[in-house]
Amino acid sequence: MATSVKTTAFTRTSKAGEVGRVLDLIRDRKLQVVDLKFCDLPGTWQHFSIPASALEEDVFRDGLGFDGSSIRGFQAINESDMLLLPDPSSAFVDPVLEVPTLSLTCDIYDPITLEPYSRDPRFIGFKAEEHLKTTGIATTSCWGPEAEFFVFNSVRFDQNAHEGYYHIDSEEGVWNSGRNGTPNMGHRPRHKEGYFPVPPVDRLQDVRSKIMLALIEAGIPVEVQHHEVGTAGQAEIDFRFGPLVQTADRLMAYKYIVKNVCHRLGYTATFMPKPLFGDNGSGMHCHQSLWNGNTPLFFDETGYASLSEMARHYIGGLISHAPALLALCAPTTNSYRRLVPGFEAPVNLMYSARNRSAICRIPMYSNSPKTKRVEFRAPDPTANPYLAFAAMLMAGLDGVRRKIEPPAPIDEDLYELHDERKASIGVVPGSLAEALTALERDQAFLLEGDVFTPDVLDTWISMKREKDVAPMNLRPHPYEFFLYYDA
Repeated sequence: MATSVKTTAFTRTSKAGEVGRVLDLIRDRKLQVVDLKFCDLPGTWQHFSIPASALEEDVFRDGLGFDGSSIRGFQAINESDMLLLPDPSSAFVDPVLEVPTLSLTCDIYDPITLEPYSRDPRFIGFKAEEHLKTTGIATTSCWGPEAEFFVFNSVRFDQNAHEGYYHIDSEEGVWNSGRNGTPNMGHRPRHKEGYFPVPPVDRLQDVRSKIMLALIEAGIPVEVQHHEVGTAGQAEIDFRFGPLVQTADRLMAYKYIVKNVCHRLGYTATFMPKPLFGDNGSGMHCHQSLWNGNTPLFFDETGYASLSEMARHYIGGLISHAPALLALCAPTTNSYRRLVPGFEAPVNLMYSARNRSAICRIPMYSNSPKTKRVEFRAPDPTANPYLAFAAMLMAGLDGVRRKIEPPAPIDEDLYELHDERKASIGVVPGSLAEALTALERDQAFLLEGDVFTPDVLDTWISMKREKDVAPMNLRPHPYEFFLYYDA
Protein backbone atom coordinates (compact mmCIF):
# COMPACT_ATOMS: atom_id res chain seq x y z
CA MET A 1 0.00 0.00 0.00
CA ALA A 2 1.09 3.58 -0.59
CA THR A 3 1.51 6.28 2.01
CA SER A 4 -1.80 7.88 2.96
CA VAL A 5 -2.74 10.60 0.50
CA LYS A 6 -2.89 14.08 1.97
CA THR A 7 -5.78 16.42 1.32
CA THR A 8 -5.65 19.59 -0.77
CA ALA A 9 -8.12 22.37 -1.40
CA PHE A 10 -9.93 20.29 -4.01
CA THR A 11 -9.44 16.78 -2.65
CA ARG A 12 -12.57 14.79 -2.07
CA THR A 13 -12.43 13.28 1.40
CA SER A 14 -14.42 10.12 2.09
CA LYS A 15 -16.63 9.94 5.13
CA ALA A 16 -16.27 6.86 7.32
CA GLY A 17 -19.99 6.20 6.95
CA GLU A 18 -19.72 6.08 3.14
CA VAL A 19 -16.91 3.54 3.30
CA GLY A 20 -18.85 1.47 5.83
CA ARG A 21 -21.91 1.44 3.58
CA VAL A 22 -19.80 0.14 0.67
CA LEU A 23 -18.34 -2.66 2.78
CA ASP A 24 -21.84 -3.50 4.08
CA LEU A 25 -23.13 -3.60 0.51
CA ILE A 26 -20.44 -6.09 -0.47
CA ARG A 27 -21.34 -8.32 2.46
CA ASP A 28 -25.13 -8.01 2.18
CA ARG A 29 -25.26 -8.60 -1.59
CA LYS A 30 -22.54 -11.28 -1.45
CA LEU A 31 -20.49 -9.45 -4.08
CA GLN A 32 -17.39 -11.25 -5.29
CA VAL A 33 -15.50 -8.65 -7.35
CA VAL A 34 -14.77 -4.93 -7.05
CA ASP A 35 -14.24 -3.14 -10.38
CA LEU A 36 -12.19 0.06 -10.12
CA LYS A 37 -12.87 2.52 -12.93
CA PHE A 38 -11.33 5.83 -13.96
CA CYS A 39 -11.63 8.12 -16.97
CA ASP A 40 -8.81 8.72 -19.47
CA LEU A 41 -8.31 12.13 -21.06
CA PRO A 42 -10.36 11.44 -24.24
CA GLY A 43 -13.29 10.31 -22.06
CA THR A 44 -13.30 6.49 -21.99
CA TRP A 45 -13.62 4.42 -18.83
CA GLN A 46 -10.60 2.26 -17.97
CA HIS A 47 -10.66 -0.39 -15.25
CA PHE A 48 -9.11 -3.23 -13.31
CA SER A 49 -10.65 -5.52 -10.71
CA ILE A 50 -9.77 -6.95 -7.31
CA PRO A 51 -11.43 -9.66 -5.21
CA ALA A 52 -14.13 -8.17 -3.01
CA SER A 53 -12.30 -9.54 0.02
CA ALA A 54 -9.32 -7.29 -0.84
CA LEU A 55 -11.32 -4.05 -0.53
CA GLU A 56 -10.53 -2.86 2.97
CA GLU A 57 -10.88 0.57 4.55
CA ASP A 58 -7.24 1.48 3.95
CA VAL A 59 -7.72 1.15 0.16
CA PHE A 60 -9.98 4.23 0.27
CA ARG A 61 -7.23 6.09 2.15
CA ASP A 62 -4.01 4.76 0.60
CA GLY A 63 -5.10 3.92 -2.94
CA LEU A 64 -4.00 1.31 -5.47
CA GLY A 65 -1.24 1.70 -8.05
CA PHE A 66 -1.44 1.50 -11.83
CA ASP A 67 0.66 2.28 -14.91
CA GLY A 68 -0.25 5.76 -16.14
CA SER A 69 2.03 5.56 -19.20
CA SER A 70 -0.36 3.10 -20.87
CA ILE A 71 -3.36 5.48 -20.61
CA ARG A 72 -4.14 7.96 -23.38
CA GLY A 73 -3.18 11.52 -22.51
CA PHE A 74 -1.51 10.61 -19.21
CA GLN A 75 2.10 9.99 -18.19
CA ALA A 76 5.41 9.36 -19.98
CA ILE A 77 7.01 5.95 -19.43
CA ASN A 78 9.68 7.39 -17.10
CA GLU A 79 7.00 8.71 -14.71
CA SER A 80 4.37 6.03 -15.11
CA ASP A 81 3.38 5.12 -11.53
CA MET A 82 0.03 6.57 -10.47
CA LEU A 83 -2.49 6.02 -7.66
CA LEU A 84 -6.24 5.40 -7.76
CA LEU A 85 -8.41 6.35 -4.78
CA PRO A 86 -11.93 4.85 -4.93
CA ASP A 87 -14.81 7.26 -4.26
CA PRO A 88 -17.28 5.36 -2.03
CA SER A 89 -20.13 7.70 -3.00
CA SER A 90 -19.87 6.40 -6.59
CA ALA A 91 -20.55 2.75 -5.69
CA PHE A 92 -23.18 0.73 -7.52
CA VAL A 93 -23.76 -2.96 -8.15
CA ASP A 94 -22.99 -3.62 -11.81
CA PRO A 95 -26.31 -4.54 -13.52
CA VAL A 96 -24.79 -6.15 -16.64
CA LEU A 97 -22.06 -8.53 -15.42
CA GLU A 98 -22.75 -12.18 -14.60
CA VAL A 99 -20.34 -12.32 -11.63
CA PRO A 100 -21.71 -10.18 -8.75
CA THR A 101 -19.56 -7.05 -9.02
CA LEU A 102 -19.34 -3.69 -7.26
CA SER A 103 -18.35 -0.73 -9.43
CA LEU A 104 -16.32 2.15 -7.93
CA THR A 105 -15.22 5.30 -9.76
CA CYS A 106 -11.77 6.49 -8.72
CA ASP A 107 -9.78 9.71 -8.50
CA ILE A 108 -6.17 9.78 -9.68
CA TYR A 109 -3.20 10.94 -7.61
CA ASP A 110 0.53 11.40 -8.11
CA PRO A 111 2.30 8.90 -5.79
CA ILE A 112 5.31 11.21 -5.27
CA THR A 113 3.62 14.55 -4.52
CA LEU A 114 0.43 12.90 -3.21
CA GLU A 115 -1.48 15.63 -5.04
CA PRO A 116 -4.52 15.08 -7.30
CA TYR A 117 -3.35 14.41 -10.86
CA SER A 118 -3.76 17.52 -13.00
CA ARG A 119 -4.86 15.55 -16.08
CA ASP A 120 -7.52 13.53 -14.24
CA PRO A 121 -10.74 14.67 -15.97
CA ARG A 122 -12.77 14.03 -12.80
CA PHE A 123 -10.45 16.32 -10.82
CA ILE A 124 -11.03 19.07 -13.38
CA GLY A 125 -14.77 18.62 -12.86
CA PHE A 126 -14.35 18.94 -9.08
CA LYS A 127 -12.24 22.07 -9.54
CA ALA A 128 -14.96 23.63 -11.70
CA GLU A 129 -17.53 22.98 -8.96
CA GLU A 130 -15.26 24.50 -6.31
CA HIS A 131 -14.41 27.49 -8.51
CA LEU A 132 -18.11 28.26 -8.95
CA LYS A 133 -18.50 28.61 -5.18
CA THR A 134 -15.63 31.14 -5.02
CA THR A 135 -17.16 33.44 -7.65
CA GLY A 136 -20.11 34.55 -5.54
CA ILE A 137 -22.31 34.04 -8.62
CA ALA A 138 -23.90 30.75 -7.51
CA THR A 139 -23.26 27.76 -5.30
CA THR A 140 -24.28 24.95 -7.63
CA SER A 141 -24.60 24.17 -11.32
CA CYS A 142 -27.12 21.58 -12.51
CA TRP A 143 -26.65 19.44 -15.62
CA GLY A 144 -28.95 17.32 -17.74
CA PRO A 145 -27.28 15.76 -20.80
CA GLU A 146 -29.34 14.05 -23.52
CA ALA A 147 -26.90 11.53 -25.01
CA GLU A 148 -28.34 9.97 -28.17
CA PHE A 149 -27.08 6.74 -29.69
CA PHE A 150 -27.74 4.18 -32.43
CA VAL A 151 -28.46 0.47 -31.95
CA PHE A 152 -27.36 -1.60 -34.96
CA ASN A 153 -27.46 -5.32 -35.68
CA SER A 154 -23.93 -5.35 -37.09
CA VAL A 155 -21.08 -3.09 -38.13
CA ARG A 156 -17.99 -3.87 -40.20
CA PHE A 157 -15.16 -1.44 -40.93
CA ASP A 158 -11.52 -1.53 -41.98
CA GLN A 159 -8.80 0.80 -43.22
CA ASN A 160 -5.47 -0.27 -44.73
CA ALA A 161 -3.20 0.52 -47.64
CA HIS A 162 -5.52 -0.73 -50.38
CA GLU A 163 -9.06 -0.40 -49.00
CA GLY A 164 -11.18 1.60 -46.63
CA TYR A 165 -14.83 0.98 -45.86
CA TYR A 166 -17.61 0.67 -43.31
CA HIS A 167 -20.80 -1.35 -43.53
CA ILE A 168 -23.68 -0.89 -41.08
CA ASP A 169 -26.81 -2.98 -40.97
CA SER A 170 -29.96 -2.78 -38.91
CA GLU A 171 -33.16 -4.83 -39.09
CA GLU A 172 -34.93 -1.51 -38.53
CA GLY A 173 -33.03 0.36 -41.27
CA VAL A 174 -35.33 1.62 -43.99
CA TRP A 175 -32.83 0.43 -46.61
CA ASN A 176 -33.88 -3.15 -45.79
CA SER A 177 -37.46 -2.56 -46.99
CA GLY A 178 -36.63 -4.32 -50.27
CA ARG A 179 -34.49 -7.10 -48.84
CA ASN A 180 -35.24 -10.60 -50.12
CA GLY A 181 -34.19 -14.08 -49.01
CA THR A 182 -36.10 -14.10 -45.74
CA PRO A 183 -39.68 -13.06 -45.02
CA ASN A 184 -39.69 -9.24 -44.95
CA MET A 185 -42.14 -7.90 -42.39
CA GLY A 186 -41.85 -4.23 -43.40
CA HIS A 187 -42.70 -1.60 -40.77
CA ARG A 188 -39.52 0.48 -40.59
CA PRO A 189 -39.09 4.18 -39.80
CA ARG A 190 -38.21 6.19 -42.89
CA HIS A 191 -35.26 8.60 -42.78
CA LYS A 192 -35.94 11.34 -40.19
CA GLU A 193 -39.27 9.72 -39.19
CA GLY A 194 -38.24 7.71 -36.15
CA TYR A 195 -39.66 10.23 -33.65
CA PHE A 196 -41.69 8.30 -32.59
CA PRO A 197 -44.14 5.74 -33.98
CA VAL A 198 -45.18 2.73 -31.89
CA PRO A 199 -44.08 -0.89 -32.54
CA PRO A 200 -43.73 -2.68 -34.88
CA VAL A 201 -42.16 0.34 -36.63
CA ASP A 202 -40.23 0.90 -33.42
CA ARG A 203 -38.55 -2.49 -33.13
CA LEU A 204 -36.37 -1.63 -30.15
CA GLN A 205 -38.88 -0.77 -27.43
CA ASP A 206 -37.95 -3.80 -25.32
CA VAL A 207 -34.23 -3.17 -25.84
CA ARG A 208 -34.50 0.39 -24.56
CA SER A 209 -36.71 -0.74 -21.67
CA LYS A 210 -34.11 -3.32 -20.62
CA ILE A 211 -31.44 -0.61 -20.75
CA MET A 212 -33.68 1.69 -18.70
CA LEU A 213 -34.23 -0.96 -16.02
CA ALA A 214 -30.50 -1.67 -15.84
CA LEU A 215 -29.81 2.05 -15.40
CA ILE A 216 -32.36 2.25 -12.58
CA GLU A 217 -30.80 -0.81 -10.96
CA ALA A 218 -27.46 1.04 -11.02
CA GLY A 219 -29.03 4.00 -9.20
CA ILE A 220 -29.41 6.30 -12.21
CA PRO A 221 -32.79 8.13 -12.02
CA VAL A 222 -34.23 7.67 -15.53
CA GLU A 223 -36.94 10.07 -16.67
CA VAL A 224 -37.83 8.82 -20.17
CA GLN A 225 -36.75 6.48 -22.96
CA HIS A 226 -37.80 6.80 -26.59
CA HIS A 227 -36.88 6.25 -30.22
CA GLU A 228 -35.11 9.20 -31.81
CA VAL A 229 -35.58 10.76 -35.24
CA GLY A 230 -33.20 8.57 -37.24
CA THR A 231 -34.02 5.25 -38.85
CA ALA A 232 -32.00 2.13 -37.93
CA GLY A 233 -32.46 2.34 -34.18
CA GLN A 234 -31.57 5.85 -33.05
CA ALA A 235 -32.45 6.16 -29.37
CA GLU A 236 -32.38 8.44 -26.36
CA ILE A 237 -32.72 7.73 -22.64
CA ASP A 238 -32.73 10.75 -20.33
CA PHE A 239 -31.95 10.81 -16.63
CA ARG A 240 -32.64 13.43 -13.99
CA PHE A 241 -30.38 16.49 -13.77
CA GLY A 242 -27.81 16.80 -11.01
CA PRO A 243 -24.51 18.45 -9.97
CA LEU A 244 -21.62 18.53 -12.42
CA VAL A 245 -19.39 15.65 -11.28
CA GLN A 246 -22.26 13.42 -10.22
CA THR A 247 -23.89 13.87 -13.62
CA ALA A 248 -20.63 13.18 -15.45
CA ASP A 249 -20.22 10.00 -13.36
CA ARG A 250 -23.74 8.96 -14.32
CA LEU A 251 -23.11 9.66 -17.98
CA MET A 252 -20.05 7.41 -17.95
CA ALA A 253 -22.13 4.65 -16.35
CA TYR A 254 -24.96 5.33 -18.83
CA LYS A 255 -22.72 4.76 -21.86
CA TYR A 256 -21.25 1.63 -20.28
CA ILE A 257 -24.67 0.14 -19.50
CA VAL A 258 -26.16 1.02 -22.92
CA LYS A 259 -23.29 -0.70 -24.75
CA ASN A 260 -23.27 -3.77 -22.53
CA VAL A 261 -27.03 -4.40 -22.45
CA CYS A 262 -27.10 -4.14 -26.26
CA HIS A 263 -24.08 -6.44 -26.56
CA ARG A 264 -25.74 -9.01 -24.31
CA LEU A 265 -28.88 -8.91 -26.48
CA GLY A 266 -26.93 -9.36 -29.73
CA TYR A 267 -26.92 -5.70 -30.81
CA THR A 268 -24.15 -3.12 -31.06
CA ALA A 269 -24.62 0.42 -29.72
CA THR A 270 -22.59 3.44 -30.77
CA PHE A 271 -22.43 7.03 -29.55
CA MET A 272 -20.63 8.09 -32.73
CA PRO A 273 -22.17 11.44 -33.76
CA LYS A 274 -22.81 10.70 -37.45
CA PRO A 275 -22.70 7.01 -38.40
CA LEU A 276 -25.36 7.32 -41.15
CA PHE A 277 -25.30 9.59 -44.19
CA GLY A 278 -28.54 11.40 -44.96
CA ASP A 279 -30.18 11.10 -41.54
CA ASN A 280 -29.94 12.81 -38.18
CA GLY A 281 -26.80 12.42 -36.12
CA SER A 282 -26.52 11.78 -32.38
CA GLY A 283 -25.99 14.82 -30.19
CA MET A 284 -25.70 15.39 -26.48
CA HIS A 285 -27.79 18.48 -25.77
CA CYS A 286 -26.64 19.78 -22.38
CA HIS A 287 -29.27 21.42 -20.17
CA GLN A 288 -27.63 23.62 -17.54
CA SER A 289 -28.56 26.13 -14.87
CA LEU A 290 -27.13 27.93 -11.85
CA TRP A 291 -28.54 27.86 -8.33
CA ASN A 292 -27.92 29.47 -4.95
CA GLY A 293 -28.79 26.68 -2.55
CA ASN A 294 -32.38 25.79 -3.48
CA THR A 295 -32.99 29.04 -5.37
CA PRO A 296 -32.85 28.85 -9.20
CA LEU A 297 -31.07 31.83 -10.77
CA PHE A 298 -32.05 31.57 -14.44
CA PHE A 299 -35.74 32.54 -14.09
CA ASP A 300 -37.31 35.98 -14.55
CA GLU A 301 -40.92 36.07 -15.70
CA THR A 302 -40.37 39.47 -17.33
CA GLY A 303 -37.43 38.38 -19.48
CA TYR A 304 -37.38 36.86 -22.95
CA ALA A 305 -38.45 33.20 -22.58
CA SER A 306 -38.61 33.95 -18.82
CA LEU A 307 -34.82 34.20 -18.65
CA SER A 308 -33.03 36.24 -16.01
CA GLU A 309 -30.28 38.69 -16.87
CA MET A 310 -27.79 36.20 -15.43
CA ALA A 311 -29.06 33.48 -17.75
CA ARG A 312 -28.82 35.81 -20.74
CA HIS A 313 -25.21 36.68 -19.92
CA TYR A 314 -24.45 33.00 -19.32
CA ILE A 315 -25.74 32.34 -22.87
CA GLY A 316 -23.55 35.22 -24.05
CA GLY A 317 -20.53 33.42 -22.62
CA LEU A 318 -21.46 30.11 -24.26
CA ILE A 319 -21.96 31.73 -27.66
CA SER A 320 -18.88 33.96 -27.40
CA HIS A 321 -16.64 31.01 -26.60
CA ALA A 322 -18.49 28.41 -28.70
CA PRO A 323 -15.74 27.87 -31.32
CA ALA A 324 -13.23 27.04 -28.56
CA LEU A 325 -15.77 25.04 -26.57
CA LEU A 326 -16.41 22.74 -29.49
CA ALA A 327 -12.83 21.47 -29.35
CA LEU A 328 -13.87 19.86 -26.04
CA CYS A 329 -17.62 19.41 -26.57
CA ALA A 330 -17.55 18.06 -30.16
CA PRO A 331 -14.07 16.52 -30.07
CA THR A 332 -13.95 14.17 -33.07
CA THR A 333 -13.65 14.66 -36.82
CA ASN A 334 -16.98 12.84 -37.11
CA SER A 335 -18.61 15.46 -34.86
CA TYR A 336 -18.52 17.93 -37.75
CA ARG A 337 -20.37 15.56 -40.08
CA ARG A 338 -23.27 16.13 -37.67
CA LEU A 339 -22.83 19.90 -37.34
CA VAL A 340 -24.15 20.81 -40.79
CA PRO A 341 -27.36 22.66 -41.77
CA GLY A 342 -30.49 20.51 -41.68
CA PHE A 343 -31.00 17.40 -39.56
CA GLU A 344 -31.89 19.63 -36.55
CA ALA A 345 -28.18 20.48 -36.28
CA PRO A 346 -27.40 23.44 -33.98
CA VAL A 347 -24.99 25.29 -36.26
CA ASN A 348 -26.13 28.88 -35.64
CA LEU A 349 -24.40 30.98 -32.97
CA MET A 350 -27.53 32.49 -31.47
CA TYR A 351 -30.26 31.59 -28.99
CA SER A 352 -33.97 31.07 -29.23
CA ALA A 353 -36.99 29.74 -27.41
CA ARG A 354 -37.81 26.32 -28.87
CA ASN A 355 -35.80 26.70 -32.11
CA ARG A 356 -33.63 23.60 -32.47
CA SER A 357 -31.29 25.04 -35.10
CA ALA A 358 -29.92 27.55 -32.57
CA ILE A 359 -26.85 26.58 -30.57
CA CYS A 360 -28.66 27.65 -27.37
CA ARG A 361 -32.32 26.74 -26.97
CA ILE A 362 -34.62 27.68 -24.09
CA PRO A 363 -37.03 24.79 -23.39
CA MET A 364 -40.57 26.08 -22.86
CA TYR A 365 -42.29 22.96 -21.50
CA SER A 366 -42.90 24.47 -18.04
CA ASN A 367 -43.33 27.85 -16.35
CA SER A 368 -41.75 26.68 -13.10
CA PRO A 369 -38.66 28.69 -12.06
CA LYS A 370 -36.96 25.41 -11.14
CA THR A 371 -37.14 24.16 -14.72
CA LYS A 372 -35.75 27.30 -16.37
CA ARG A 373 -32.48 26.34 -18.01
CA VAL A 374 -30.28 26.78 -21.05
CA GLU A 375 -29.85 23.93 -23.52
CA PHE A 376 -26.47 24.06 -25.29
CA ARG A 377 -27.03 21.83 -28.32
CA ALA A 378 -23.61 21.59 -30.00
CA PRO A 379 -22.00 18.87 -27.81
CA ASP A 380 -22.13 15.22 -28.76
CA PRO A 381 -21.61 12.06 -26.68
CA THR A 382 -18.01 11.51 -27.81
CA ALA A 383 -17.11 14.36 -25.43
CA ASN A 384 -15.42 13.68 -22.12
CA PRO A 385 -18.27 14.81 -19.84
CA TYR A 386 -16.03 16.07 -17.02
CA LEU A 387 -14.10 18.31 -19.42
CA ALA A 388 -17.13 19.36 -21.48
CA PHE A 389 -19.32 20.29 -18.50
CA ALA A 390 -16.45 22.13 -16.81
CA ALA A 391 -15.66 24.05 -20.01
CA MET A 392 -19.29 25.08 -20.57
CA LEU A 393 -19.58 26.21 -16.96
CA MET A 394 -16.43 28.31 -17.27
CA ALA A 395 -17.69 29.90 -20.49
CA GLY A 396 -21.05 30.71 -18.91
CA LEU A 397 -19.43 32.17 -15.80
CA ASP A 398 -17.19 34.33 -17.98
CA GLY A 399 -20.31 35.63 -19.68
CA VAL A 400 -21.95 36.44 -16.33
CA ARG A 401 -18.82 38.08 -14.94
CA ARG A 402 -18.22 40.22 -18.07
CA LYS A 403 -21.95 40.73 -18.77
CA ILE A 404 -21.60 39.44 -22.33
CA GLU A 405 -24.76 40.11 -24.34
CA PRO A 406 -25.63 37.36 -26.84
CA PRO A 407 -26.96 38.18 -30.33
CA ALA A 408 -30.67 39.03 -30.34
CA PRO A 409 -32.84 35.90 -30.19
CA ILE A 410 -34.51 34.66 -33.38
CA ASP A 411 -37.66 32.54 -33.25
CA GLU A 412 -38.07 32.02 -36.99
CA ASP A 413 -36.88 28.94 -38.87
CA LEU A 414 -33.24 29.87 -39.40
CA TYR A 415 -32.98 27.71 -42.51
CA GLU A 416 -35.70 29.78 -44.17
CA LEU A 417 -34.18 33.24 -43.57
CA HIS A 418 -33.15 35.28 -46.61
CA ASP A 419 -29.45 35.27 -47.43
CA GLU A 420 -28.65 38.78 -46.21
CA ARG A 421 -30.06 38.20 -42.74
CA LYS A 422 -28.65 34.68 -42.55
CA ALA A 423 -25.18 36.04 -43.36
CA SER A 424 -25.22 38.12 -40.18
CA ILE A 425 -25.55 35.01 -37.98
CA GLY A 426 -22.33 33.31 -36.94
CA VAL A 427 -21.91 29.57 -37.37
CA VAL A 428 -19.94 26.87 -35.57
CA PRO A 429 -16.51 25.74 -36.82
CA GLY A 430 -16.65 23.46 -39.84
CA SER A 431 -14.02 20.99 -38.66
CA LEU A 432 -12.18 19.73 -35.60
CA ALA A 433 -9.02 21.43 -36.89
CA GLU A 434 -10.80 24.81 -36.85
CA ALA A 435 -12.14 24.20 -33.35
CA LEU A 436 -8.68 23.27 -32.04
CA THR A 437 -7.25 26.48 -33.51
CA ALA A 438 -10.04 28.42 -31.80
CA LEU A 439 -9.17 26.76 -28.48
CA GLU A 440 -5.52 27.77 -28.90
CA ARG A 441 -6.59 31.39 -29.35
CA ASP A 442 -9.36 31.49 -26.74
CA GLN A 443 -8.57 29.65 -23.51
CA ALA A 444 -8.07 32.30 -20.83
CA PHE A 445 -11.63 31.73 -19.57
CA LEU A 446 -10.79 28.06 -18.96
CA LEU A 447 -7.67 28.89 -16.95
CA GLU A 448 -9.55 30.96 -14.36
CA GLY A 449 -9.11 29.49 -10.89
CA ASP A 450 -6.71 26.86 -12.34
CA VAL A 451 -9.74 24.77 -13.33
CA PHE A 452 -7.99 23.87 -16.56
CA THR A 453 -4.22 24.16 -16.79
CA PRO A 454 -2.07 25.01 -19.83
CA ASP A 455 -0.62 21.49 -19.63
CA VAL A 456 -4.06 19.89 -19.94
CA LEU A 457 -5.11 22.11 -22.86
CA ASP A 458 -1.78 21.73 -24.68
CA THR A 459 -1.94 17.96 -24.24
CA TRP A 460 -5.54 17.88 -25.51
CA ILE A 461 -4.77 19.98 -28.60
CA SER A 462 -1.63 18.05 -29.57
CA MET A 463 -3.31 14.69 -28.91
CA LYS A 464 -6.31 15.58 -31.08
CA ARG A 465 -4.19 16.90 -33.91
CA GLU A 466 -1.90 13.87 -33.85
CA LYS A 467 -4.47 11.11 -33.27
CA ASP A 468 -7.61 12.50 -34.98
CA VAL A 469 -6.95 15.25 -37.51
CA ALA A 470 -3.67 14.09 -39.09
CA PRO A 471 -4.66 10.42 -39.66
CA MET A 472 -7.94 11.51 -41.29
CA ASN A 473 -6.14 13.95 -43.58
CA LEU A 474 -3.65 11.30 -44.73
CA ARG A 475 -6.11 8.69 -45.97
CA PRO A 476 -8.09 8.59 -49.23
CA HIS A 477 -11.84 8.80 -48.62
CA PRO A 478 -14.08 6.27 -50.40
CA TYR A 479 -16.19 9.09 -51.88
CA GLU A 480 -13.10 10.56 -53.50
CA PHE A 481 -13.08 7.55 -55.85
CA PHE A 482 -16.62 8.44 -56.91
CA LEU A 483 -15.56 12.04 -57.53
CA TYR A 484 -12.11 11.70 -59.02
CA TYR A 485 -11.30 8.20 -60.27
CA ASP A 486 -12.00 9.16 -63.90
CA ALA A 487 -9.97 12.38 -63.71
